[in-house]
Amino acid sequence: MTDLEKVSAGLTFAVPAATVFAVLADPAAHASIDGTGWVRDPIDPAPLTERGQLFRMGMHHDDHPDGNYRVVNKVELFDPPRLIGWLTGYEKDDGEPEFGGWLWRYDLVPRGPSETEVTLTYDWSGVPQFVRDRGIRFPPFGPGHLIESLHHLTELTTTRSAS
Repeated sequence: MTDLEKVSAGLTFAVPAATVFAVLADPAAHASIDGTGWVRDPIDPAPLTERGQLFRMGMHHDDHPDGNYRVVNKVELFDPPRLIGWLTGYEKDDGEPEFGGWLWRYDLVPRGPSETEVTLTYDWSGVPQFVRDRGIRFPPFGPGHLIESLHHLTELTTTRSAS
């Protein structure tokens, strides 16, 4: 994998890693973290608890042929409270999931009892050539998206930590 096939951003949060991890493992929080307006409601709202778990999300994108659509995600990385990540894909006509080769990854490094360094990485190195040939741009968002998402995440985690 080259750095040309992934982008990352990092931010230090003034909350414990377990709090950050709990928010990331809650699909109901993902729309608030995202910030693009693409991620909508969780179809599978159960907390993420293990590698291999599938969870579906309602989505919207003006350039998508259907406007509103769903994605299926598969938890690929799960090591509480230090690492969580998922592949994003869709359900084929037969209901089986197919993943496009892009991965959302959050690395959490505790920096004491109440501080966590969080790195968000979007990695599209696994995207097969036939998908790339469709003209899909990677990454599909602007350069500030990852750090903006981390700022949204820190707001959510600070709120949860205070309550």
